[in-house]
Amino acid sequence: MSAAIAVAAGTVRLSVAHATDTGRRREVNEDSVLVSSPVFLVADGMGGYEAGDRASAAVVDAFRAMAGDGFGTLEAIRDALVAADSAVGAVADSTKRGAGSTVAGAVLIERDGEPHWLVFNVGDSRVYRHYGSDLEQLTIDHSLGQELVDSGELRREDLATYKDRNVITRAIGAADSTADSWLVPVTNGERLLICSDGLSSELDDESIRASLTMGGRPESVVDVLVQRANRNGGRDNISVVVIDVIAGGSEPDSEYTTGAGGLHGLSDVGLDDTTIQLGGRDRG
Repeated sequence: MSAAIAVAAGTVRLSVAHATDTGRRREVNEDSVLVSSPVFLVADGMGGYEAGDRASAAVVDAFRAMAGDGFGTLEAIRDALVAADSAVGAVADSTKRGAGSTVAGAVLIERDGEPHWLVFNVGDSRVYRHYGSDLEQLTIDHSLGQELVDSGELRREDLATYKDRNVITRAIGAADSTADSWLVPVTNGERLLICSDGLSSELDDESIRASLTMGGRPESVVDVLVQRANRNGGRDNISVVVIDVIAGGSEPDSEYTTGAGGLHGLSDVGLDDTTIQLGGRDRG
């Protein structure tokens, strides 16, 4: 069973719960989770029993230095990504098969005196935003399936059954480790979900939305999501972080919307576009 914790960063108060589960098919859990304000993330390691767990743990360790009572910064996030890439590269160099890791996260930062989420991902771990009964995926998968959908070669409705949909096109420790990111105003009453593909591969968005809407407190929602993913097959490790914004954010704006193409309505925070390229390390 998970347990919710009360978290404060600057003026923002949160209730957070998390869990990571090996699933029903794997012998080792290669996922790692970090819940340490102002940074919350899930890393999904690749490299088999030899290195996957070490790769995801290296990502978490690189971000752990950001923990504290205040807000994070773009510079600290960039530094953590570079450090994670180097650390996972070192893990890969020590193995015969190589290693890598996806990562998806949300960091509380301050922009123009207001709290925001800096949401980022590399690979196919995801961040969702839930408000009321609406669910929106904030991140975009770095996967072969998603690229084929974006290019028009694959219909979105056929993605779930496409056999190579989970082939990763970016990863920490790989040749392309560039993170995409989005700046999102913190809103009172919203709920963020950060998860590895062990959840999203077993539950469709409607099942996730229903669980977040009806599940109650964060710890209850986390338990329900893990249980449902295992009941649907549990073919991969399952990691889930649920974050409720209790206070300190803005009041909901009826014109605030998000979508797979990025975030809309951000002109008030002075961004010319919605993606901040955090960069990766060139491995040559």
